[in-house]
Amino acid sequence: MKKIFKYGIDTLTVKKVLAIANGSLEAVLCEEAIEQIQICRAKVEKMASSNKAVYGINTGFGPLCDVQITPEETNKLQENLLITHAVGVGNPIDKNLSKIMMICKVHALSQGYSGVRLELVERILYFIENDLLPTVPEQGSVGASGDLAPLSHLFLPLLGEGEFWIGDSIKSAKAILKEHNLEPIELQAKEGLGLINGTQFILAHAIVGLNKMEYLLDLADVCGAMSIEGYQGSSSPFRDELHRIRPFKGCIEVAERMTMLLYSSQNVNSHENCERVQDPYSMRCIPQVHGASRNAYYHLLELAEIEMNSVTDNPIVLSDTEAISGGNFHGQPLAMALDYGSIAAAELGNISDRRCYLLIEGKFGLPRLLTTGGGLNSGFMIPQYTTAALVTENKSLCFPPSADSIPTSLGQEDHVSMGSISGRKFNQILGNLEKILAIELMYGAQALEFRRPNTFSDIIEENHRIIREKVPKLEDDRLLKDDINNMIDLVKTQAFNLR
Repeated sequence: MKKIFKYGIDTLTVKKVLAIANGSLEAVLCEEAIEQIQICRAKVEKMASSNKAVYGINTGFGPLCDVQITPEETNKLQENLLITHAVGVGNPIDKNLSKIMMICKVHALSQGYSGVRLELVERILYFIENDLLPTVPEQGSVGASGDLAPLSHLFLPLLGEGEFWIGDSIKSAKAILKEHNLEPIELQAKEGLGLINGTQFILAHAIVGLNKMEYLLDLADVCGAMSIEGYQGSSSPFRDELHRIRPFKGCIEVAERMTMLLYSSQNVNSHENCERVQDPYSMRCIPQVHGASRNAYYHLLELAEIEMNSVTDNPIVLSDTEAISGGNFHGQPLAMALDYGSIAAAELGNISDRRCYLLIEGKFGLPRLLTTGGGLNSGFMIPQYTTAALVTENKSLCFPPSADSIPTSLGQEDHVSMGSISGRKFNQILGNLEKILAIELMYGAQALEFRRPNTFSDIIEENHRIIREKVPKLEDDRLLKDDINNMIDLVKTQAFNLR
């Protein structure tokens, strides 16, 4: 039986969000979720028609929270909210991020605390299911009261405003709604706030980044193992006895992986009794460094999966007389963890660059610059310049936006998370990391050539074969640009065997 995810009822995970987005997991509004939405909506309608001021339902917003709005003005107020907050700038985010944002928002709205109408949720679901993906500028959110500007752009098409991605083209929402025989929706009490308060922009970036980082963590171990094989480094620093007396989860996991990646290697066994006492840290300390990055990944994953199952708009409707104006929209819980994740990703690149450098030093049987024709040939001298540049770029991206705050909304919103910037930078760093690891794999593959006729572990041999199908051994100098791009493509398409 095909699995079905029930919005507002079941528990989202990173894998499930991505499966819903790519169509491999069906997601529906079940009767229980529909009932939750409708019960909460009835509470909002009762408060909207009362004389008691309730923030966001019959009052203005932000510094205008003390201005009560008549029932006749409520609908216009909610529409104005989206129009006035759609002030994002910069390039549009990837269309898949827009889809993930909508999936996460539907799940939050369906839990029965936001007070929007069922009609509104069903329209967003129609957009998701028909790949009507709004364009959302990448800049403009301060991460509290949630991602106001990005979410406003995301939901402008509900009103017949804004734009959709159609393939790789951008078309007006008004024209696309007409093609689908859909009328613009007129927002009612609380709905504008329910749509644009929330952390779905930050969260979508976390989800995409976590999915990429999971692969790159495993790939970094493969890179390290291939470099150790090429350098003829020692496998003894990965022994279980060492790591059980300092039992960090990520470090133990990496040590186990390194042992697995080097298992039954003739090359490793061939130099067991050599005179070398220890390797440089970038090889010897792979479990500690890669493991620390894994620990950061697990921390971010835990918080992101809490967030994707949370209600992050404002106010939160508790009864037909009470709606609490709190701070569930504040992005700090994810912002700080994203900054931690950025440092973790940058460190994977930092140590990878150091291993590249070791392989071109000309030690322990390897020729300088990994070429036997040094002088006439530069060999692999220059790609390490590229890794050095990427590593420094990543270091510059590691400044934590969550450590900054600029007051907004006339001081009413006087501390903000800047988590949207944290999320964007996290993914920039991961993009650079893909390139760094691609170059290390190219170096490692070349170093292995100088250890033949020794053989390596099955998994290293398999990955060497994958590389050689795209990038031949470097004999004499040639244009390396295509080789590097081919390696980056192998990383991006997740072509390597990791286990």
